[in-house]
Amino acid sequence: MEGQYDQQNKSRVVKVDSPESWETCLTQAAAQGCPVVVHFTAAWCMPSVAMNPFVEELASANPDVLFLTVDVDDVKEVATRMEVKAMPTFLLLKDKTPVNKLVGANPEEIRKRIDGFVQSFCTSVA
Repeated sequence: MEGQYDQQNKSRVVKVDSPESWETCLTQAAAQGCPVVVHFTAAWCMPSVAMNPFVEELASANPDVLFLTVDVDDVKEVATRMEVKAMPTFLLLKDKTPVNKLVGANPEEIRKRIDGFVQSFCTSVA
């Protein structure tokens, strides 16, 4: 149950609070060859807020993936640049480049796409 302990004490999901922190996170992930999953959310969007525990669970299950959360109202520039028009939006990035996008609160589909993304990423790195 050590994963549960970690989850209670430290989030595995990094909150992006500025365009600068966005760039820093993506640059570091690219330098380390780390895949990135981004959850674009908004405090007023209940389906998006409801996905937060699920995203935490995915982050705990995928320690080699960088999970980011971006509140579109706090970091509008990033949401605009990534062409996010609805919440929740999930974006999968490799080397700072979007490779997959999923709009909506669909946990099964999100998990399936992330699993496929991680497997393809590991295959291409190996």
